[in-house]
Amino acid sequence: MKAAVIGCGYWGPNIIRVLYEDNKWDLKYCCDLNPHNLERLTAKYSEIETIQDSDIIFNDPTIQAVFIATSLPSHYSLVKKSLLAKKATFVEKPFVNQVEEGEELVELAKKNKLPLTVGHIFEYAPAVVKIKEILDAKEIGDIYYISSTRVNLGIHRGDGSVIWDLASHDLGTVFYWLGEEPISIQAVGKGSIIKENPDIAFVTLRFPSDILVNIQVSWLAPSKLRDIVIVGSQKMIVYNDTDPFEKVKIFDKGVKSLNHSSFGEFQLSYRTGDITIPILSNAEPLKEEISHFRKCIENGKTPKTDGVTALRVVKYLTLAEESIKNDGKVIKINQK
Repeated sequence: MKAAVIGCGYWGPNIIRVLYEDNKWDLKYCCDLNPHNLERLTAKYSEIETIQDSDIIFNDPTIQAVFIATSLPSHYSLVKKSLLAKKATFVEKPFVNQVEEGEELVELAKKNKLPLTVGHIFEYAPAVVKIKEILDAKEIGDIYYISSTRVNLGIHRGDGSVIWDLASHDLGTVFYWLGEEPISIQAVGKGSIIKENPDIAFVTLRFPSDILVNIQVSWLAPSKLRDIVIVGSQKMIVYNDTDPFEKVKIFDKGVKSLNHSSFGEFQLSYRTGDITIPILSNAEPLKEEISHFRKCIENGKTPKTDGVTALRVVKYLTLAEESIKNDGKVIKINQK
């Protein structure tokens, strides 16, 4: 299947590597406006044609799939050109920076019967998939709350705040796990280095099932942390994405309320049991994601992370920033 990649700077080379190593793909073009990025690619993949004009890709009838890994502001125009050119399209997250743009692209993909995949890569990660299975099986009981910490030092991006850069991962993951949308969202944050661009933020969401979710994101931290804690009525899960061997741990811990004492005090029973570490596949999430995209092109099925699911993330990223701009206002969300 002939493909092309637009955007060869930060993440694009990873996509290029996967496509190049998979004999089910034929990578014909790599496109970037920066000639230095193209020079680095040419040194490694001499047989791939490097170009600076993306229109060459859209006008080439042999190209079946286009991968877009450019900066966020360019997503809308490039995805629209790709879909109008009748190409199956894969674009990195966040999908777009305006809900209305995403709605237009979703309709365009639907009209042209083209698969549109957005790179919410964590939904293809074995650890995240395993946790989804555990939650769906009610193994930890009712979920009380989820707390996520996604922090590191840098990179301060010029095309969006820390919410758009980091919280998009967690929002996509939480929506995938819970299968429902929030009834309210609140966010506080500030720009410490560049005043008008938040580099730290705390986002809180409340769901119809009374689950509370808190997401902490920051470009200002002494070390890289990628931790999510899920607390249920029966068990608790800790997901540490930076741990190469034990990403998921299930703690058989809990607490329950017994009868009131004669003094009106609560009597609580605490339970501490074993820690279970499930065996996970060592599959690379990006390879899984791109393989899934190819299969959707071949069989006409809707991608797991299609434009509709990605647009949901964009909606709540937008609302989070609105809350920050309004001094942490709680925004109520009408459920359809």
